[in-house]
Amino acid sequence: MQRAALRILCGIDFDALLAASPQEKTGAARRLARLIERERMKGVRGHWSYDLNRHIALKQALDKLKTSLTAPAVAIPAAGS
Repeated sequence: MQRAALRILCGIDFDALLAASPQEKTGAARRLARLIERERMKGVRGHWSYDLNRHIALKQALDKLKTSLTAPAVAIPAAGS
């Protein structure tokens, strides 16, 4: 459900992003950080469209993306091994 919400809110396909290159993940992480900051500023200003659940979902997505960036690469066995 969170993946669908992220797709609707940001236009980011999280499943495809997890399989993407580190450069694409870094760019998406910057975009998510910017969206989180915008959402935070809405909350600080008491804007009517601020949504705590959206803020939390963006933060969780960023945390998962950062984890996938720092995770060691899975070794692919050589052919014939």
